[in-house]
Amino acid sequence: MRGRAAAPGGMAAAKKAFKATRAAKTATPKRAAAPAGMKAAKKAFKATRAAKTAKPKRAAKQLLAAADRAAGTEAARRARHLKALSRASGAERELEELVFGGSLQEEEDELLRRLAGPRRVAAAEGKGRQDDSSDSRVENEAKRGLLLKKPAWVDEDDEAEEIVDMTHKYRKDLMKSDAETTLTKKKLKKRLEEQFQSAMGGVPAWADLENRKKSKRTLSDSDTDEDDDLLRRTGNFITSSESLPRGILKMSTCPPANQERFANGKLVTVQFHPSAQVVMTAGHDRSVSLFQVDGIRNPKIQSIYLESFPIYKARFSVDGEQVIATGTHHRMFFVYDMMAGSIIPVPKVRGVEEKFLKNFELSPDGSFMLLIGTSGYLHLLSMKTKELISSMKVNGRCTASAFTPDSSKIYCYSKEGEVFIWDVRSRRCLHKFEDEGCLEGKCIAVSKNNQYVACGSSSGVVNLYTTDACLKESHPKPVKAIMNLVTSATCVTFNPTTEILAVASRDTDEAVKLVHLPSYTVFSNFPVFRRKQIYLTQSMDFSPRSGYFSIANNKGKALLFRLKHYSFF
Repeated sequence: MRGRAAAPGGMAAAKKAFKATRAAKTATPKRAAAPAGMKAAKKAFKATRAAKTAKPKRAAKQLLAAADRAAGTEAARRARHLKALSRASGAERELEELVFGGSLQEEEDELLRRLAGPRRVAAAEGKGRQDDSSDSRVENEAKRGLLLKKPAWVDEDDEAEEIVDMTHKYRKDLMKSDAETTLTKKKLKKRLEEQFQSAMGGVPAWADLENRKKSKRTLSDSDTDEDDDLLRRTGNFITSSESLPRGILKMSTCPPANQERFANGKLVTVQFHPSAQVVMTAGHDRSVSLFQVDGIRNPKIQSIYLESFPIYKARFSVDGEQVIATGTHHRMFFVYDMMAGSIIPVPKVRGVEEKFLKNFELSPDGSFMLLIGTSGYLHLLSMKTKELISSMKVNGRCTASAFTPDSSKIYCYSKEGEVFIWDVRSRRCLHKFEDEGCLEGKCIAVSKNNQYVACGSSSGVVNLYTTDACLKESHPKPVKAIMNLVTSATCVTFNPTTEILAVASRDTDEAVKLVHLPSYTVFSNFPVFRRKQIYLTQSMDFSPRSGYFSIANNKGKALLFRLKHYSFF
């Protein structure tokens, strides 16, 4: 039967199931897991034994690899967990949009973009440019903030115009009527400008800012044209030395500085303005004239006339705002204030008992005025108040004097050929020395760098000393005795760079020599022979930067020469 045929197979299966059930019941849990535990223990034992027996480097590598695998597994697990948490259902998203609005995703993106900051520039140059732009942006924002700031308060007194009392003694001359007892500062400034222009005969070129700007533009255009022309040519371009070469002096003759108004008679003074391109002339025709120096026309600026006052000597003040003039036979002198346009007479200096006041010197610092009196007296005056400070006396008669560049000492040259050195502060004689071979002292000058002292005598010899020797020795030896003059040396002057010493005599025509320093040689091309024009030299002066040299002669002319080595006025 079919049932019996299947019985043996079913019985076998039943027996096996019964044995398994009995084994499971009788066996303990530890024993049931024993086979798996034994395998794990065997593996661990093998790994420990392999780790002990392996080399240290290999063991370290294995441990690091195991740690990396563990870290990677942990990171992947966390990422899956965060992804599952961040996944929101459709219902949650709808609820968020209803509560926070539909632009929540956009706001989140914007917030993330702002927190991320500006994009990084890959290249280093881009990075530097970004830093610079951020710095400049911060600066611009700060400046914008400062500009937008308003003042904390406004003072009404600052906005009100300040009133100036015109009845003061220094401002009375500026009043046009008695009703102008007060003026505002703006009106007073305009009044002073008008008075200055009337005194100067108009606005001088050196004070006209618009014309100066135009001339600078034209000069720059011409410079560019010269540069273009220079680039079109080829050849050897040799630059000249900064120091003045000896032998031949490169110069040109210009029209006289006072060609628009020659003096009627002897011209006793010529002097360049210390800061402006202006020259002053004064003479026995009782006039003081100012001219603008351009080397072509030399237009006249202004002339003043001093009645019954033949001028013996005139000088600019150090600041260039005043002209001091003394007469030939007067005990008074005049001060011409160019800024105010007024002539101030100084009738008598209290404490100075002199019959005539003619020769004088001004200190380079603008503090003192030295009057050379008779019988060896020297009177030191305050330049500000024109009052006597102190008097000094030398043996014999003082014929010439000169301040040192720092205004601390005075060199006084006596008629007997002795030079006295005075201290200005203490007014005592520091030293005395004799000019070698001098029969009668005539003129003296100190160089602008305080290196040389030049003494001219009646024999025509000009001895050149160093200041160190003059201060230490009683009989110093001159570094050079200039013997090119055959008559009395009446005028000596140094140029501002101490490269030229001009010596002259007023006793004969064409008696002018220019000496090169420090070679102590005379320039052979001056004066120009076969063309007599200098005549009797009365005064000489160099412009502030040695660009021009002027000589005043007895014919009323101020001859003008352009020294080409110096490029400035």
